[in-house]
Amino acid sequence: MQAIVETLFDAAYLITVITLGIRMVTKSHGSRQYRLFGIMAIVLGVGDAFHLIPRAIALCTTGLENFTYALGIGKLITSVTMTIFYILLYYVWRIRYQISNQKIITVLVYLLASLRILLCLFPQNGWVSATPPLSWGIYRNIPFVLLGLLIIILFYRQAKVQKDSAFRWMWLTIVLSFGFYIPVVLWADSIPLIGMLMIPKTCSYVWTVFIGYRAMAHNSLPSFNRPF
Repeated sequence: MQAIVETLFDAAYLITVITLGIRMVTKSHGSRQYRLFGIMAIVLGVGDAFHLIPRAIALCTTGLENFTYALGIGKLITSVTMTIFYILLYYVWRIRYQISNQKIITVLVYLLASLRILLCLFPQNGWVSATPPLSWGIYRNIPFVLLGLLIIILFYRQAKVQKDSAFRWMWLTIVLSFGFYIPVVLWADSIPLIGMLMIPKTCSYVWTVFIGYRAMAHNSLPSFNRPF
Protein backbone atom coordinates (compact mmCIF):
# COMPACT_ATOMS: atom_id res chain seq x y z
CA MET A 1 0.00 0.00 0.00
CA GLN A 2 2.81 2.41 0.91
CA ALA A 3 4.57 1.64 -2.35
CA ILE A 4 1.50 2.48 -4.44
CA VAL A 5 0.55 5.66 -2.56
CA GLU A 6 4.10 7.01 -2.38
CA THR A 7 4.84 6.21 -6.01
CA LEU A 8 1.67 7.91 -7.22
CA PHE A 9 2.38 10.96 -5.05
CA ASP A 10 5.97 11.26 -6.28
CA ALA A 11 4.92 10.77 -9.89
CA ALA A 12 2.28 13.49 -9.55
CA TYR A 13 4.84 15.81 -7.98
CA LEU A 14 7.51 15.29 -10.65
CA ILE A 15 5.06 15.61 -13.53
CA THR A 16 3.52 18.74 -12.01
CA VAL A 17 6.70 20.73 -11.33
CA ILE A 18 8.44 19.73 -14.56
CA THR A 19 5.34 20.44 -16.65
CA LEU A 20 4.83 23.83 -15.01
CA GLY A 21 8.50 24.59 -15.50
CA ILE A 22 8.40 23.72 -19.20
CA ARG A 23 5.25 25.80 -19.68
CA MET A 24 6.88 28.77 -17.99
CA VAL A 25 9.97 28.52 -20.19
CA THR A 26 7.98 28.15 -23.41
CA LYS A 27 5.37 30.76 -22.56
CA SER A 28 7.63 33.35 -20.93
CA HIS A 29 7.31 35.66 -23.97
CA GLY A 30 10.74 37.14 -23.45
CA SER A 31 10.40 37.70 -19.71
CA ARG A 32 13.64 36.71 -18.04
CA GLN A 33 11.94 36.19 -14.70
CA TYR A 34 9.36 33.74 -16.04
CA ARG A 35 11.97 31.87 -18.04
CA LEU A 36 14.34 31.67 -15.07
CA PHE A 37 11.54 30.55 -12.77
CA GLY A 38 10.65 27.84 -15.28
CA ILE A 39 14.26 26.65 -15.45
CA MET A 40 14.30 26.63 -11.65
CA ALA A 41 11.21 24.38 -11.56
CA ILE A 42 12.73 22.01 -14.10
CA VAL A 43 15.97 21.80 -12.11
CA LEU A 44 13.90 21.02 -9.01
CA GLY A 45 11.90 18.25 -10.70
CA VAL A 46 14.74 16.65 -12.66
CA GLY A 47 17.05 16.75 -9.63
CA ASP A 48 14.47 15.11 -7.37
CA ALA A 49 13.79 12.49 -10.03
CA PHE A 50 17.29 11.05 -9.53
CA HIS A 51 16.23 10.05 -6.03
CA LEU A 52 12.47 9.52 -6.32
CA ILE A 53 12.51 7.25 -9.38
CA PRO A 54 14.97 4.72 -7.87
CA ARG A 55 12.97 4.91 -4.64
CA ALA A 56 9.73 4.13 -6.47
CA ILE A 57 11.36 1.20 -8.27
CA ALA A 58 12.76 -0.09 -4.98
CA LEU A 59 9.42 0.16 -3.18
CA CYS A 60 7.61 -1.62 -6.00
CA THR A 61 10.17 -4.42 -6.38
CA THR A 62 12.70 -5.85 -3.94
CA GLY A 63 12.86 -3.12 -1.30
CA LEU A 64 14.96 -0.09 -0.41
CA GLU A 65 17.78 -2.17 1.05
CA ASN A 66 18.59 -3.53 -2.42
CA PHE A 67 18.90 -0.07 -3.99
CA THR A 68 21.28 1.56 -1.51
CA TYR A 69 23.77 2.69 -4.16
CA ALA A 70 21.20 4.16 -6.57
CA LEU A 71 19.33 5.88 -3.75
CA GLY A 72 22.54 7.30 -2.30
CA ILE A 73 23.74 8.73 -5.61
CA GLY A 74 20.25 10.08 -6.18
CA LYS A 75 20.31 11.87 -2.83
CA LEU A 76 23.69 13.38 -3.68
CA ILE A 77 22.43 14.70 -7.01
CA THR A 78 19.26 16.01 -5.41
CA SER A 79 21.29 17.81 -2.74
CA VAL A 80 23.33 19.60 -5.41
CA THR A 81 20.35 20.50 -7.61
CA MET A 82 18.40 21.81 -4.62
CA THR A 83 21.29 24.17 -3.92
CA ILE A 84 21.23 25.34 -7.54
CA PHE A 85 17.46 25.81 -7.15
CA TYR A 86 18.04 28.42 -4.44
CA ILE A 87 20.72 30.21 -6.45
CA LEU A 88 18.21 30.55 -9.30
CA LEU A 89 15.53 31.71 -6.86
CA TYR A 90 17.91 34.41 -5.67
CA TYR A 91 18.19 35.70 -9.23
CA VAL A 92 14.41 35.60 -9.59
CA TRP A 93 14.35 37.93 -6.57
CA ARG A 94 16.88 40.25 -8.19
CA ILE A 95 15.01 40.47 -11.48
CA ARG A 96 11.54 40.71 -10.00
CA TYR A 97 12.39 43.57 -7.67
CA GLN A 98 14.96 45.19 -9.98
CA ILE A 99 17.77 44.80 -7.47
CA SER A 100 21.13 46.12 -8.60
CA ASN A 101 24.55 45.91 -6.95
CA GLN A 102 24.14 44.04 -3.61
CA LYS A 103 27.52 42.40 -4.18
CA ILE A 104 27.80 41.35 -0.55
CA ILE A 105 24.52 39.40 -0.71
CA THR A 106 25.54 37.80 -4.02
CA VAL A 107 28.90 36.74 -2.60
CA LEU A 108 27.16 35.34 0.47
CA VAL A 109 24.72 33.34 -1.67
CA TYR A 110 27.54 31.81 -3.70
CA LEU A 111 29.68 31.21 -0.63
CA LEU A 112 26.94 29.31 1.18
CA ALA A 113 25.95 27.40 -1.97
CA SER A 114 29.56 26.46 -2.74
CA LEU A 115 30.16 25.34 0.83
CA ARG A 116 27.00 23.23 0.75
CA ILE A 117 27.99 21.53 -2.52
CA LEU A 118 31.58 21.03 -1.35
CA LEU A 119 30.40 19.37 1.87
CA CYS A 120 28.06 17.14 -0.13
CA LEU A 121 31.03 15.86 -2.16
CA PHE A 122 33.02 14.66 0.85
CA PRO A 123 33.17 10.84 1.00
CA GLN A 124 32.49 11.04 4.74
CA ASN A 125 28.83 11.62 3.88
CA GLY A 126 28.54 7.90 3.16
CA TRP A 127 25.96 8.45 0.43
CA VAL A 128 26.09 4.83 -0.73
CA SER A 129 26.21 3.40 2.78
CA ALA A 130 23.20 1.72 4.35
CA THR A 131 23.94 3.68 7.54
CA PRO A 132 25.27 7.14 6.61
CA PRO A 133 26.54 9.23 9.56
CA LEU A 134 24.08 11.73 11.03
CA SER A 135 26.92 14.16 11.77
CA TRP A 136 27.64 14.77 8.09
CA GLY A 137 23.96 15.08 7.38
CA ILE A 138 24.02 18.00 9.81
CA TYR A 139 27.29 19.51 8.53
CA ARG A 140 26.20 19.73 4.90
CA ASN A 141 22.82 21.16 5.82
CA ILE A 142 24.12 24.04 7.95
CA PRO A 143 25.08 26.24 4.95
CA PHE A 144 21.95 25.05 3.15
CA VAL A 145 19.69 26.22 5.97
CA LEU A 146 21.55 29.54 6.16
CA LEU A 147 21.08 29.97 2.40
CA GLY A 148 17.38 29.25 2.77
CA LEU A 149 17.11 31.71 5.67
CA LEU A 150 18.74 34.41 3.55
CA ILE A 151 16.30 33.82 0.67
CA ILE A 152 13.38 33.89 3.12
CA ILE A 153 14.44 37.27 4.47
CA LEU A 154 15.00 38.73 0.99
CA PHE A 155 11.58 37.72 -0.33
CA TYR A 156 9.75 38.67 2.87
CA ARG A 157 11.22 42.16 2.98
CA GLN A 158 10.80 43.02 -0.70
CA ALA A 159 7.30 41.58 -1.04
CA LYS A 160 6.25 43.63 1.98
CA VAL A 161 7.95 46.86 0.86
CA GLN A 162 6.64 46.63 -2.71
CA LYS A 163 3.22 45.30 -1.68
CA ASP A 164 3.72 42.37 -4.02
CA SER A 165 0.52 40.35 -3.57
CA ALA A 166 1.51 37.68 -6.09
CA PHE A 167 4.67 36.74 -4.18
CA ARG A 168 3.50 37.64 -0.67
CA TRP A 169 3.69 34.00 0.49
CA MET A 170 6.92 33.00 -1.27
CA TRP A 171 8.86 33.37 1.97
CA LEU A 172 6.38 31.12 3.78
CA THR A 173 6.74 28.29 1.25
CA ILE A 174 10.48 28.25 1.94
CA VAL A 175 9.96 28.39 5.70
CA LEU A 176 7.62 25.40 5.50
CA SER A 177 9.94 23.41 3.24
CA PHE A 178 12.82 23.78 5.71
CA GLY A 179 10.52 23.33 8.69
CA PHE A 180 9.49 19.91 7.42
CA TYR A 181 12.94 18.99 6.10
CA ILE A 182 15.07 19.64 9.20
CA PRO A 183 13.28 17.09 11.47
CA VAL A 184 13.72 14.46 8.73
CA VAL A 185 17.48 15.09 8.65
CA LEU A 186 17.77 14.92 12.43
CA TRP A 187 15.42 12.12 13.44
CA ALA A 188 14.13 10.10 10.46
CA ASP A 189 16.72 7.34 10.94
CA SER A 190 15.72 6.76 14.57
CA ILE A 191 12.01 7.52 14.14
CA PRO A 192 11.02 6.36 10.62
CA LEU A 193 7.55 7.91 10.89
CA ILE A 194 9.17 11.37 10.79
CA GLY A 195 10.06 10.61 7.18
CA MET A 196 6.39 11.29 6.37
CA LEU A 197 7.20 14.99 6.73
CA MET A 198 8.76 14.80 3.28
CA ILE A 199 5.21 14.84 1.89
CA PRO A 200 4.28 18.33 3.16
CA LYS A 201 7.85 19.44 2.37
CA THR A 202 7.28 18.39 -1.23
CA CYS A 203 3.92 20.16 -1.27
CA SER A 204 5.69 23.34 -0.13
CA TYR A 205 7.93 23.21 -3.19
CA VAL A 206 4.92 22.68 -5.43
CA TRP A 207 3.42 25.80 -3.85
CA THR A 208 6.64 27.69 -4.59
CA VAL A 209 6.49 26.74 -8.26
CA PHE A 210 2.77 27.42 -8.47
CA ILE A 211 3.27 30.96 -7.15
CA GLY A 212 5.56 31.72 -10.08
CA TYR A 213 3.31 30.03 -12.60
CA ARG A 214 0.20 31.80 -11.31
CA ALA A 215 2.01 35.14 -11.44
CA MET A 216 2.85 34.49 -15.07
CA ALA A 217 -0.70 33.41 -15.88
CA HIS A 218 -2.11 36.59 -14.37
CA ASN A 219 0.72 38.77 -15.62
CA SER A 220 0.84 40.34 -12.17
CA LEU A 221 4.46 41.44 -12.15
CA PRO A 222 5.42 45.09 -11.88
CA SER A 223 8.36 44.98 -14.32
CA PHE A 224 11.05 42.41 -14.68
CA ASN A 225 12.86 42.89 -17.94
CA ARG A 226 15.33 45.55 -16.77
CA PRO A 227 18.96 44.58 -16.33
CA PHE A 228 20.21 43.80 -12.85
